[in-house]
Amino acid sequence: MTERRPPTAVSPARRRILLGAGALASAGLAGCLGSGVTAEPADPIALTDGQTCDACGMTIADHFGPAGQIFYADGNPDARDGPARFDSIAELVSYAVRRDARGWTRRATFVTDYSSVDYDLIDRSGTTYISTHAAAAAFADATECFYVVDSDVRGAMGDDYFPFSEYEEATAFADDHDGDVRQWEHLVD
Repeated sequence: MTERRPPTAVSPARRRILLGAGALASAGLAGCLGSGVTAEPADPIALTDGQTCDACGMTIADHFGPAGQIFYADGNPDARDGPARFDSIAELVSYAVRRDARGWTRRATFVTDYSSVDYDLIDRSGTTYISTHAAAAAFADATECFYVVDSDVRGAMGDDYFPFSEYEEATAFADDHDGDVRQWEHLVD
């Protein structure tokens, strides 16, 4: 099912840097999480220094596509000072759904925001890939993004979900690359 809003004017600057978007998005995440767990707000971190994906073990910055990170309450994942990390939003979503079923509490989830970066589309042997962006400023609150799914563009693990903070940019990408636009809650259901 495609989630679409009525179209509005598309900004001529389709790709721009939204510095501090992650910090602003996470500011409202402090406080009680419903189970008596209190968590501090989280800010996205850079995934550019050799960090590996918690789902597949690949080095995040070395591969195409969107990256993501999930901060959990209660010190999860164990033995780590920081978030669970991913080189694919499809892997991030699968991981989040499995951890939700175990009772883990997400306190912040961030994904590459293709509305905030100057991304490239790269053709390799007839397959189109999208560039990766893993600097801290490239991330936005996952729950506020619009995701292009089922497109002809690929990420690190093949089919992926491509996040945009701007609805108009997501729909333009979907129109150009045969995809559909969905919201976060439709990915994690």
